[in-house]
Amino acid sequence: MIEMLIGLNVKDENRYRDYRDAMSPLLEKIGGGFKYDFVIAKTLVSQVSHDINRVFTIYFPDAEAKNAFFNDQEYKKIKEKYFDPSVSDTVCIAEYQLNN
Repeated sequence: MIEMLIGLNVKDENRYRDYRDAMSPLLEKIGGGFKYDFVIAKTLVSQVSHDINRVFTIYFPDAEAKNAFFNDQEYKKIKEKYFDPSVSDTVCIAEYQLNN
């Protein structure tokens, strides 16, 4: 299993919620999902210069499923419609392999 720890600067919570609602069925279809999801108020230490107000983990069964998901044309349309206008900055804090 591949898991990623992601930090975002969400500027439109409603549109970001629409993004999650639209993309979650595609993610679940390939065996992926979210384990943790936090809205945060203050960042004490960061390697990036932009604000981070949302942190979550997203997982995929393997690297091939992760790549297929992010390259899927339906996902790309959803991302363009909802994610791009609702999120100003993104950082992948970590990506790691989980042994189950």
